[in-house]
Amino acid sequence: MRPLYYCQTSLVCLIPLLCNPLSLVAAAPQPQQPDNNDNKAQSKRGVAYQGDKHKADNRLLFSPESPVDWYYTWSLWPAPEAGDGVEFLPLVHSTDDLSSRSKADAFRKQLDGLPRSSTHLLTFNEPDGDTGSGGSAIEPKDAARAYIDHIAPLRSSSGDGGRTWNISHPSVTGSPRGLDWLRRFNESCWDLDREKGCPTDFVAVHWYGAFEGLSGWLDTLHSFYNNNNTSSSKEDSKDKDKQLKFWITEMALPQQDDKATLSMMNQTLPYLDKLDYVAGYAWFGAFRKGEKANQWTGDQVSLFNDDGGLTELGSLYLSSGNGGDNKDGGGFEPGKKGPPGKDDDEGAAAGIRPKSRWVAVLTGVAVAASLVAW
Repeated sequence: MRPLYYCQTSLVCLIPLLCNPLSLVAAAPQPQQPDNNDNKAQSKRGVAYQGDKHKADNRLLFSPESPVDWYYTWSLWPAPEAGDGVEFLPLVHSTDDLSSRSKADAFRKQLDGLPRSSTHLLTFNEPDGDTGSGGSAIEPKDAARAYIDHIAPLRSSSGDGGRTWNISHPSVTGSPRGLDWLRRFNESCWDLDREKGCPTDFVAVHWYGAFEGLSGWLDTLHSFYNNNNTSSSKEDSKDKDKQLKFWITEMALPQQDDKATLSMMNQTLPYLDKLDYVAGYAWFGAFRKGEKANQWTGDQVSLFNDDGGLTELGSLYLSSGNGGDNKDGGGFEPGKKGPPGKDDDEGAAAGIRPKSRWVAVLTGVAVAASLVAW
């Protein structure tokens, strides 16, 4: 809560309110925003952001003190509440988004209209998965055709005035099925274009499971991409020292208790922070306990409690130190809530709303007037 300054009921204290009732509103302390944010300077942390009604939660996630440096929304549309201080990574979810000339034109127009801080494009969400679980269910050869026609050209404006992007290969599930899909996708790419294949600038990764599985999956993908040069065009492969960077856009330990989930995150964050070929990572997800988004993963992965306070996991993720400690002064304690604001639509996070302030002002005026009359 953001309380109004307390003033004893006396004529000396109330007469100024009679002369200037707005002074009571002005007396409410306003949160101070720092001019810069050192927490973001070296941060790899991002969020898989769905967007919701919990505005106080959003303000905390995207505050200058938060280490969150990037986010994505599983779409081409950014979140207005994130502002310009964090990078937005657009995602073209499926080949259906490019299936006609009008859709392809709309896709390019949307990309060109994004903030200049957006420089990385994600493509095709879990094409080896089915649509019922959020996947895009795309055959590798169809994905390769759409990638070559619509995604690869975005690496160069070709003099048409459009923007250039760093592009990713499709983000498959963290499973043998996902790796098999990538192999068949890569083969289709070289069949369609024997000179360039499907060049990529970075790799998007999904993982749900224990820390040991995550490190093993990263090793597998690192070998597939960086040791075999399977995704490089002939021009790109001239630089043999070039190592593709990985962005982990979804990770969590599903359906485990709080202790196990916290332990997994404690192992994962310092490991990824030190891994030179990992450029960014995002926890799944920035949700409250009890929300629909957690139906498959379970509530233990939530960064927020059902009342908007940070869970212990959320406090760990929004800390700035390796391993999640706050000893260096960065981060927020468990239970911390986002700052209240006049646009809040929920009582738990809201402070004294403007209407309530005016009620307090008018009440003060009435009391002052009665004292003066007395």
